[in-house]
Amino acid sequence: MTKVTTPPMATPAKAPARKTRDWSDAILSGYLVLFFAYMFLPLLFMVAAAFNANPTPSVTDWQGFSLQWFYELPRDERFLEGLLHSLQIAFGVIVIAIPLGLAGALILTRLQSGASTLLYTVLVSPILTPGIVLGATTMIFWRDIFGLEAGLLTATFAQAAFIASYCMLMFMARLQRQDRVLEEAALDLGASSVFVFRRITLPFLMPTVITASVISFLQSIENYNTTFFAIGSSWTLVTEIGARMRFGLSPVVNVIGVIFVAITIVVATAWVLAQKRDKAG
Repeated sequence: MTKVTTPPMATPAKAPARKTRDWSDAILSGYLVLFFAYMFLPLLFMVAAAFNANPTPSVTDWQGFSLQWFYELPRDERFLEGLLHSLQIAFGVIVIAIPLGLAGALILTRLQSGASTLLYTVLVSPILTPGIVLGATTMIFWRDIFGLEAGLLTATFAQAAFIASYCMLMFMARLQRQDRVLEEAALDLGASSVFVFRRITLPFLMPTVITASVISFLQSIENYNTTFFAIGSSWTLVTEIGARMRFGLSPVVNVIGVIFVAITIVVATAWVLAQKRDKAG
């Protein structure tokens, strides 16, 4: 008998799948270009305007490269005093918000009660409250109840009211990953609760303490709404910039933006290098 050989079946073409993947890559690349342009083009225009000799900050009307606005900034006493006020408020917020946030996180993670949900809602509510409301109510409360006039102290209290909630959430996330066996063993061996917190819990939370302090500092420095309605006749760097913007743009404001961008890049780079060094070690 003659053996009949069946020809091999042809392999189906994979062109459609590859074409679909190419379209997906193109769409993703286009989206990333638009995203980074939206994020960084305004910063680039701001940096360019800070070096423009034109007293009206603009990059379309270029009048030559100049550093004169960088020399004008140290001569502006209100900006420098506003920066000092911002730093004072920021460090005050850290001193208040970190202990409050840590206390709230410990209560919520250790409390075995049906009231924990209600308590969590109450402690998180300042984040959802508009900054205008927080600033105005803080100013009215301390003025009418304690006779404290609006100023740097009331602005510190107003900012700490909602920044402490952010710190609490960060501490809760860290505490939920903690192994309670070490604490229970120490308590069984006769250690006091203060000793357990100081030697076991606090060292475990120390990375979050540092991170929460940095976040609190940054949120305080850039806060406007709450600060504006709680600071009274005083001012910070941000509120002074907002007041100047009502009368038109100033090249000195762009200089401040350039300085903050440079500080951010330096700090972020140092942080990444430190993390890589720790991993390598």
